[in-house]
Amino acid sequence: MKFTFTLFRSFACLSLLTSFATAFAQRGNDSSGCAACGGLLFFIIAVIVFNIATLVWVARDAKNRGMDSSILWMLLVFFTSFIGLIIYVLARPQGNLAICPNCKNKKLQASVKCPHCGFATV
Repeated sequence: MKFTFTLFRSFACLSLLTSFATAFAQRGNDSSGCAACGGLLFFIIAVIVFNIATLVWVARDAKNRGMDSSILWMLLVFFTSFIGLIIYVLARPQGNLAICPNCKNKKLQASVKCPHCGFATV
């Protein structure tokens, strides 16, 4: 989750810098209306990248926590955005993630079987 916020922040800063650079580059022209186009384009791209990163995180986290309906959670977050993300974070099984000794993927510490390989820990 920290990676997606850092990525979103870097795209937002890049968007602002591009819009300022475009505004100063077109200072003498009458086409100052296009100064915001570059910034707006980078902002839209940043929002799309943030949404894709959030969907990937939800799918991986749901799979690691052993939830059967990771695709349904992805669809909920896709269609409802931040509200769906908040619902997912509140509804997911709580607990720490540990590494499975068999397949080296993450799983809940409290789970008996790994959701990836089915290895039962004693």
